[in-house]
Amino acid sequence: MHLTRRLSAAVLAWFVMAMPATATSSDDAAWAALKDGSVVLFRHAQAPGVGDPPGFNLGDCGTQRNLDDTGRAQARRIGERFRHAGVKVGIVLTSQWCRTRETAELAFPGQARDDADFNSFFGDSTREAEQTVRALATLSRWRGPGVLVVVTHQVNITALTGNATQSGEGLVVAPRGSTATVLERLRP
Repeated sequence: MHLTRRLSAAVLAWFVMAMPATATSSDDAAWAALKDGSVVLFRHAQAPGVGDPPGFNLGDCGTQRNLDDTGRAQARRIGERFRHAGVKVGIVLTSQWCRTRETAELAFPGQARDDADFNSFFGDSTREAEQTVRALATLSRWRGPGVLVVVTHQVNITALTGNATQSGEGLVVAPRGSTATVLERLRP
């Protein structure tokens, strides 16, 4: 009985020690997918809530749902991971919402520029089809140099890829036809 407990404890310890190595290997593979000419779509970092308050104003961050301290730290970690992995960033595009701009600015200071084709259509699905076609065209044209980073919203990422993401999560994608195929996930 005593030997069984020790063996069980040893097996459990092995699994606990092996899990981070497996996760790290998977994470390393995802980051290795970011090569010259790659495209990555990031959902903005953590901004508590859903959608925006009624009557929000795109030009007034005080009327929008914004990043909290956890989201700001998450955004900084995104940039740190790019620098640590030696990933060259070509262009950073964001929607015009404050939470996407702040995510991009904290991750990639001074590099972000607005692109309305990545604006949220959460409250207005009538824009989804046409806007997604334009966004996909932008992704399809990218050849580098460096990686195209897009910071956008969950609805946009789902429309482009058919996949859901967590706050601060990135999807390395390959635009193909009428969709963007997910190659790897960059965990927040």
